[in-house]
Amino acid sequence: MNVKALSANLAAILPLRALFLQEANVQIRYNACHERGWSDPYLLTLDGVAVGYGAVKGLHELTDRDAVFEFYVVPPFRKMAGAFFTELLAASKARFIQCQSNEPLLTTMLYKFSENIRADVVLFLDDQPTGLAHPSAVFRRRGAGESIFEHTLEPVGDYVLEQDGEVVATGGFLLHYNPPFADLYMEVRADCRRQGLGSFLLQELKKACYLSGRTPAARCNLQNTASRAALLKAGFAEAAFMLTGQLR
Repeated sequence: MNVKALSANLAAILPLRALFLQEANVQIRYNACHERGWSDPYLLTLDGVAVGYGAVKGLHELTDRDAVFEFYVVPPFRKMAGAFFTELLAASKARFIQCQSNEPLLTTMLYKFSENIRADVVLFLDDQPTGLAHPSAVFRRRGAGESIFEHTLEPVGDYVLEQDGEVVATGGFLLHYNPPFADLYMEVRADCRRQGLGSFLLQELKKACYLSGRTPAARCNLQNTASRAALLKAGFAEAAFMLTGQLR
């Protein structure tokens, strides 16, 4: 049997990637790398027939192509995943694997082929509805040209929390992830933190996200204990970790 990994364009992998997304059924953090031209795709072939694909991107720089971040083989040929992955590494010259732990196939390759594995980001999914209340805060859409406090971590969102006539938090959801998922984000004004505003805002953003036809998801740095606590309080659950390993 002739196993190969062949450089391809995005259009060539799209049918296989549709199967990957359907099977995964989770938010894919680096979904937008393909359409933004930040990845190099490869077709995985067996005796000339495409049975899977792989993709590499830069681990640290957009111009690099040194990290495998997607790997998929259709189920009837998955017992040969190791052989396909070996060919992908030879063709791409990748030096790292970067994956999310709720992608079982690439996670298996991570532990089989790499070392010095570390986690840096937690991925969240919506787990349950909540009934948080904050009587002094009003959730609404941000007005055009409205004065907003200076943000240091997140962009100014399309939604705000208003308290005593002032905007004390903003948030929104990003739509460049694989449908139906969207990524929630928010920032609370520094002097208004530790009052439950963040978790209340996240709860209301979840509702707005669902009403837009998307499924809310989220992520935060592993060390960001405040954001993790706010997400959990707002009804999210930890779903996975972003893992990085150096190929042996």
